[in-house]
Parts: sequence; C-alpha cells; structure tokens
Amino acid sequence: MRMRNKPWALDYLSAVPQVIFSPSDLKGQWKQRLNVQELHVEIGSGKGDYCLKMASMYPDSGWIAIERDKNVSTVALKKVNEKLPENMLWIVGEASLLEEWFAQGEIDVLHLNFSDPWPKSGHYKRRLTSPEFVPGYLRLLSETGKLKIKTDNKILFEYTLVELNGYPLIMDDVSVDFRRSPHPDDAISEYEQKFMDLEQPIYRCVWRKKHETQ
Repeated sequence: MRMRNKPWALDYLSAVPQVIFSPSDLKGQWKQRLNVQELHVEIGSGKGDYCLKMASMYPDSGWIAIERDKNVSTVALKKVNEKLPENMLWIVGEASLLEEWFAQGEIDVLHLNFSDPWPKSGHYKRRLTSPEFVPGYLRLLSETGKLKIKTDNKILFEYTLVELNGYPLIMDDVSVDFRRSPHPDDAISEYEQKFMDLEQPIYRCVWRKKHETQ
C-alpha cells in the first residue's frame, strides 16, 4: 500500500546533510566522502532498518541507502532523529540511474532486500534482477564485488536464480530458509521480521563476480 503523501517531505529531507539529492556529484568519490575502503549499496531501502543496522554493525565500511519514495525516506530519517551513522548516506532517487551515480568498479557489495517482485509476466523488465539492471550491476561492482539478495517471494527468487545463471557470476551461498538458523552477521529489518513471525521462509543468495581466469 502506497504511503500517504507528505507535502513537507522534501523540505524535511533537504535539511539533513547526509541525504543526497544529486548523487552524480559524488560519482567516483563515495569512499573518499565516507573515508572507507569498502562500499555497500542497498537498493530499495524502505524505512531503513537493514542499512541503518548494518552501518552500525560494520562502522569500518561505507553504506549507501537508496530509496525513491521521499515519504518513506522521511520515516527512516525520523527513526534516527535525522542523524544517520557517520559511515552512511541516503540517496533519494530511482535505482535506474545507478550508473550515473557510481563509477565502474566503485561498489563492493550490492544488496537487494525484499524487492518488488513485479509478478505479472509483462512487468518482468521492472524486476531488479532482470536484464534491464544486472549488466549495470556488473559494471559497477569491483573485481571482488558481491551481489546479495534476500526475498520472501519464491517466484522472484526462482526467476533470479535462473536469470543470474547467464552472467559471469559465481554463486557463493544459497538458502531457501535463511533464518532457520541464526545469522548474527546479517541484520533483520522490521519488514523481514514480519515474515519470520508468520513462519514464512526467507530466500537468500550471494553471488560474486567471476574473473576471466575462473
């Protein structure tokens, strides 16, 4: 369900220094801006739980949250009283512009958590693991870069497994019930917890870029 429009959202977000409205200005400079060696980017951060928690758990890495909805973004920022962790920035914008914002090889880990499954076959191009997006991810990932995906949607997960099999990626880890055992290294968002409370499985897979010699 779409969140009610907040007429004050843009003014509110514009007053937060760590919210970025012109990310192309930082293309190739994100690590310097955050003073880190490793950069994580989450597409579709929603209310921010995952990225906020992970940024706190891993202060030596940089974290970029991307959320296109300004209204949802305000909810995330209000949770932390407009103060993100020092190693984190928030982008308000469309992920389709990713290559305008980041340089080739600049991202070390790309996170796709509970993305919209776009279940209708005619909408498959909108899925974040469709051919419309994946080639761009590969250009932006570093030589040792990883793509991490979590979802509650079995159909999207199966589609993703098949689709990514056709790219120079190596599957490092896969689970059809990720939360069956504890994973303290991976934060649980409020959204993910709802599915866990309903005893629905969480599907997860991790790929890394394949080198020409592999």
